[in-house]
Amino acid sequence: MALIKTIQGKSPKFGKNCYLSENASVIGEVEMGDDCSVWFNAVVRGDVNYIKIGSRVNIQDGSCLHTLYKKAAIEIGDDVTIGHNVTVHGAKIGNGALIGMGATLLDDCHIGDGAIVAAGSLVLKNTEIGPGELWAGVPAKFIKRVDPEQAKELNIGIAGHYLMYTKWFTDENPETLINPRTE
Repeated sequence: MALIKTIQGKSPKFGKNCYLSENASVIGEVEMGDDCSVWFNAVVRGDVNYIKIGSRVNIQDGSCLHTLYKKAAIEIGDDVTIGHNVTVHGAKIGNGALIGMGATLLDDCHIGDGAIVAAGSLVLKNTEIGPGELWAGVPAKFIKRVDPEQAKELNIGIAGHYLMYTKWFTDENPETLINPRTE
């Protein structure tokens, strides 16, 4: 069972059909929408500020989401993919965005709807990435606008794949599903 921990009286809240792998950690003031998944060795740590996650968000293996004490919270929209080994620290991420493997997002950066942050990129504090933009590098810089239909197909497609992967794990281990649908 995943580590779900209350800290200073604040407990994580989950929507329907959320999957947490056995060694994922969700701590403190975290609110998660429906059909989310937090994968192996991922940490979602809302101990010093809140973390609000939309629906159909996948937080892949080894990722770490944390906040800045009383200053920078995390807000993530719907249908977002947080790739393997991503660090998100006090950032805002719009609907349908894709954060590539090993990327780092620092305090108060904003990632627009449908934007893509390439694998290994470092998004500096206070950076504004517009909707449908591709950014890459260390530090991350604007590369190009992405065709909205291509971005939607890629970003929403990956989020959809993770819904399918969740079923592989929960069909065999239904106890790992939080708040299963009863309808």
